[in-house]
Amino acid sequence: MPWADHHCHLPVGNAATELIADARSAGVDVLINIGTDVEDSRRAISVAEAHDGVWATAGVHPHEASSGLDGLAALLSGHNDVVAVGETGLDYHYDHSPRPVQRRVFAAQVELANQRGLPLVVHSRSAWDDTFAVLDREGVPSRTVMHCFTGGPDEAEECLRRNAMLSFSGIVTFPNADDVRDAARACPLKRLLVETDSPYLAPVPHRGRKNRPALVPVVGAAVAAAKGLDVSEVEAATWGTTRAFYGLDGEAGSDGPA
Repeated sequence: MPWADHHCHLPVGNAATELIADARSAGVDVLINIGTDVEDSRRAISVAEAHDGVWATAGVHPHEASSGLDGLAALLSGHNDVVAVGETGLDYHYDHSPRPVQRRVFAAQVELANQRGLPLVVHSRSAWDDTFAVLDREGVPSRTVMHCFTGGPDEAEECLRRNAMLSFSGIVTFPNADDVRDAARACPLKRLLVETDSPYLAPVPHRGRKNRPALVPVVGAAVAAAKGLDVSEVEAATWGTTRAFYGLDGEAGSDGPA
C-alpha cells in the first residue's frame, strides 16, 4: 500500500518533476499541492495538471489574507484537478495580515467550501478560539481538516467534536512536541492524515534541510510509534482516508470518510 502526502507545496517546472519522482521512489503516490493565494493556487493547479497522482487546492492563507480573494471562486469552478478550498485559516503567531482581515477572508472561504461541497483545509496557529468561532458561525464543512496540527489533546478533542480530521506533519517527530504526539495518540486512526508541508518542517532526522514529499513515510512512522501501531496500518489507513477525503475516487459523500 502506498503513502499519501495530503499537504505539500511543490515548485513548478523541472524542480516539481524531480520532487514527484523522488516521492514515487519512496512509495508516495498521492500528493495534494496546496495553494496559498490566488496566483500561487494557479501555479499549484498547473503542476497538478501536468502530473498524474497530483491534485491541487485553491485558497488564501492567513498570511496572504490582505491580498484578497479576487479570482478564487473561478479557480474552484474551472479545474478538475482542484479538490479543496485552502489552505485558509488564522495565524496569530506572525500576524502578517491584520486579524480582522484574516477572520473575514477565512469566513468567506468556509462559505465557499460549504457552497461548493468541497473539503476545507484549515491552518490555525495561536488562534484556536477564533478558528473555532469562525467555523461554528459559518458552519463546519462536512470534510474539514486541521492541517499541520500543533495543538494538544484538548484542541484535538474540540476539532474531532466538530467532525474535523487532524493532519500531522514532521512536528510529530520533534523532541519538544509531546502535546502533538499525545493528540496523535488520542485521534482515531480513521480521523487522521499525514503530511509533509514541504518544503517546511522536515522531520527528525532531516531537520535543517528542505522537506520533501518523499519524507511522508517518516512522519507516518512517528505517528505509528505514538499510537503503538504497525507502520503499515498507518500507511494503509491514511492513503485510503486521503483519497476519500478529497474525493479522488469520485466516491466522497457529504459525510466525508467513514
